[in-house]
Amino acid sequence: MDTARELSDRLATLLRRERSALAEFLVALAGFDARRAWAELGYASLFHYLHRELGLSKGSAQYRKVAAELIQAVPAVVEPLRDGRLCFTTIIEVARVVTAENWAAVLPRFYGLSRHEAAEVVAALAPHPAPPVRTVLTAVPRAPAGSTVELNVPAVMSGSTVEPVAPAPGSSRSAALTPLTADLQRLHVTVSERFRRKLERLRDLRPDLSDDALLEAAVDLLLAKAEKRKGALTERPRASVRPSRDPRHIPAHVRREVWERDRGCCQWRLANGEICGSTHALQLDHVVPRARGGEPTAGNLRVLCAAHNLEAARRVFGDALIDAYAPGRRVGSS
Repeated sequence: MDTARELSDRLATLLRRERSALAEFLVALAGFDARRAWAELGYASLFHYLHRELGLSKGSAQYRKVAAELIQAVPAVVEPLRDGRLCFTTIIEVARVVTAENWAAVLPRFYGLSRHEAAEVVAALAPHPAPPVRTVLTAVPRAPAGSTVELNVPAVMSGSTVEPVAPAPGSSRSAALTPLTADLQRLHVTVSERFRRKLERLRDLRPDLSDDALLEAAVDLLLAKAEKRKGALTERPRASVRPSRDPRHIPAHVRREVWERDRGCCQWRLANGEICGSTHALQLDHVVPRARGGEPTAGNLRVLCAAHNLEAARRVFGDALIDAYAPGRRVGSS
């Protein structure tokens, strides 16, 4: 049986081939478009050729059309696509701002970015000329308990993953954020009727604040509470604390030390030597488990995400015990 490393090497090889094949396809497509060969076949545009003749979805056809046009204008995008520095899903954003004149300076700014991150770069380079400042509350017929709220919020808020209550019916876990400028993003989120009433009450109590200021203040309060709970962060730690007799108790000063040392992110070591780095669902893990005499000291504690904390337990206690304790939960499971 192949080892995990051998399987990974095989996947890496296949990925290189996939990228190379895509780059070759796009180069050929650019040449096909340059001579308007699609017109010779009776199609009105390259898009219609891709959709009708090659059977691509409209979305896939649009990506390839934009890429082919960009390659004709800026051939330098081919190699970053081929070697993976430039993600194919960012190509539409890249095409908005990269030109034959500026590509040397602008194109590298998109290397290694996701589509949303690329959109943020575009928003910084070519800001929305007049970002609308508005809040829209619209009742959703199929989900009477929820309303749709649209807010312009500071870009710094886009990384929040803390949720105080369960999402409203029909809503997704992550709200859609659309970059407008380097400092503004538009937030689209479905909320409950309960949230709408609370928002209206806040507006009455603080008419001096805009809706995005109210929301940011609420997020700040929740972040402070969550960080205090996770890392026992306080501005003025008490000089003395009565020791707890609970063996599961981790003193606040120890939590604080570990949280600050690990910079509030998962420290699980990956096969390539890097750390996981996730900031989602963080927990304090005993390197030597409590069940085996591990002490709640900074030297025996580390910050792990929930998935890697569970994986650490599996490696110590085995799958059978962990499956009995937490059935169905494995690294990567949702």
